[in-house]
Amino acid sequence: MTTPHRWDPDRYLAYADERGRPFLDLLARVGATDPRTVVDLGCGPGNLTALLRERWPAADVHGLDASPEMVARARERGDGVRYDVGDLRAWRPDAPVDVLVSNATLQWLPEHLDLLPRLLDQVADGGWLAFQVPGNFEGPSHTLRRELAAEEPYAAHTRGVAVPDSHDPATYLDLLAGLGCEVDAWETTYLHVLRGPDPVFAWVSGTGARPTLQALPDDLRERFEEEFKARLRAAYPPGPRGVVLPFRRVFVVARKAGVR
Repeated sequence: MTTPHRWDPDRYLAYADERGRPFLDLLARVGATDPRTVVDLGCGPGNLTALLRERWPAADVHGLDASPEMVARARERGDGVRYDVGDLRAWRPDAPVDVLVSNATLQWLPEHLDLLPRLLDQVADGGWLAFQVPGNFEGPSHTLRRELAAEEPYAAHTRGVAVPDSHDPATYLDLLAGLGCEVDAWETTYLHVLRGPDPVFAWVSGTGARPTLQALPDDLRERFEEEFKARLRAAYPPGPRGVVLPFRRVFVVARKAGVR
């Protein structure tokens, strides 16, 4: 059982442009022309889900996220998308959907390989399943966090926190192709140029490091953050243009067999 944590929409949106680019690259490979239903699992604050409505204005677009804070922010948008709080593992649409998208969400579910066949079952014949997950979990921004969290006095508090993970493109391709889909799977490493004080810490504190930070009591959290920042500064030294954060991401677009 993982320790629950809360998301902060403001902190997450601090790098909205950089976090949004993979979504656009994913969406560009989805060939649906006039879908009736489009669902975004793990919609976050809705800024990217709104792009689905812009692309398919005649579609019924639905966003689902487990975070009440994120859904509350999404609902403030008033963009015509229906946003709900829910666990995507329990999600069941009233009827199969034409496009099912999940952006930077499945990595939080250790069992997501086993979940993919069930998600595909919720897609209409000839419909599309598209998702993107980070693939940088062996990079310093993650390994340094894991190493520090395993040290005392932090380890007593960080055991059991949510830890993101994903698989290589070939693993997803083999699984979905084996289920009869036409699959396009690839990876891209973005070089994000970040600026400001401790920008890599600012980035990870809104996503991958957030469960670890929230698991610590206030006095230890401050100590942990200062040591983590120091290690990140050494791993990602500033250059003349800022701090470069290499970020590998894995993309999958699968079209379900059936009526076209």
